[in-house]
Amino acid sequence: MNNDTYELISARSRKVAIQIVHGHFATQHSHVSHFIDVTRVKSETVSARAAARLFAARFANEPVDTVITLERTKMIGAFLAEELAKTGLNVDRNIAVITPEITKEKMFLRDNLVPYVKNKRVLLLTATATTGMTLKSALEGIVYYGGVPAGAATVFGDEFGDSISAGGITVPVERLFFAKDIGKYDSYSSTDCPLCKKGVKVDAVVNSYGYSKL
Repeated sequence: MNNDTYELISARSRKVAIQIVHGHFATQHSHVSHFIDVTRVKSETVSARAAARLFAARFANEPVDTVITLERTKMIGAFLAEELAKTGLNVDRNIAVITPEITKEKMFLRDNLVPYVKNKRVLLLTATATTGMTLKSALEGIVYYGGVPAGAATVFGDEFGDSISAGGITVPVERLFFAKDIGKYDSYSSTDCPLCKKGVKVDAVVNSYGYSKL
């Protein structure tokens, strides 16, 4: 495992920080040059609440009925719902926070959760979005279940634009950290990875739970 590891602190709040590890990592959709460790933001109340406040500032004027959380971001989602209900269009709104099942990379809702999405304004929250594919799939799922996507928020996101389109709807995307914040961040398809072609060993397989060394 590469020892080139450092902490990146948000310019908007010193309570929000992520760990950056340089190397060769395999994700579900791609191979990447850095592992983005957002454990602190997802697991610690002070950091999670601070991140939620930054997200809430972006979506204060978007009506939101439900926050869907992916990649173990439910703590952030709960604080986000709380913050949204304090100001803007969502004052005193009873905002639901739910986590769907992911089956074969598709969002699946049990019948008891569908009412929180159908005919509701839904904000999507995730930890990382390197290619945008996970966001698009989840947004398509929201539309499939009869919901109206209100926006997408991610702690770390690559450079795929300030908005994302799926299911015939385009929504804004809010990031706390950008790929450009860590310098040269590279993402490749698993079949077109130059590091693999050079014979560079994959350091670890990574997902929302962390990394497993190979």
